[in-house]
Amino acid sequence: MPLRIDFVTIFPRMFDPLLGEGVIARGMKQGLLDIRVHDLRDYTTDRHRSTDDEAYGGGPGMVMLAEPVLRCVEAIAPAAAHGDAGQTTPHVVMTSPQGRRFDQSVARELRDREHVVFLCGRYEGFDHRVHEALQPDEISVGDFVVSGGELPAMLMADAMGRLVEGVVGNAGSVEEDSFFRGLLDYPHYTRPEEVRGMRIPDILLSGHHEKIRKWRREQALRATLEKRPDLVDAAELDDEAREILRRLGKF
Repeated sequence: MPLRIDFVTIFPRMFDPLLGEGVIARGMKQGLLDIRVHDLRDYTTDRHRSTDDEAYGGGPGMVMLAEPVLRCVEAIAPAAAHGDAGQTTPHVVMTSPQGRRFDQSVARELRDREHVVFLCGRYEGFDHRVHEALQPDEISVGDFVVSGGELPAMLMADAMGRLVEGVVGNAGSVEEDSFFRGLLDYPHYTRPEEVRGMRIPDILLSGHHEKIRKWRREQALRATLEKRPDLVDAAELDDEAREILRRLGKF
């Protein structure tokens, strides 16, 4: 079964680039990803197709209406919309700066859900009754605010989709990605051997695969130690990694 992802949004055309180009588009063509975009305005009932209104109690900004969201999710998966106990698929995600932090482990977790619905908020967010009815998984892509949930949802979907077997042509490239094993990536080089006086490290021309592997491991650990030492503290390290870190002055 393909990984299914649904986006609920008031700006469906924002998703055209994601679905038309790159790895995600390829995964869809291969039948590995089933991605659908739902225009929230199609689930309104008034002639203005309203999806937001003023907040009770006053205050700046508009609040997104609950009923269109619930109707849309119900059309996607009736059991999820009614909050049925034990309903695990689809997994409803609400993009929110108040949510848990998205990272590679969350990408793998969502990939394994098999069906994920992203609720893309705008303005001051959703009427809280959306939370009460759907109990969504609130997820944030960082401690900053953007204009809406579409870009964060696309970012998460891309991270999820490339983890589906077969979506990325070379599975080894996924396994070597930054964060796949809890560390940053090592530096990469390609032809020519010299660019404006800058040469690639000689070891990469040696043809000695084991030495190259160890060099890459050290460079990954060095980069992580310098840029994201918090990841080193959290990573599961084997004896080789600990020895490299000792040489780098970590221990």
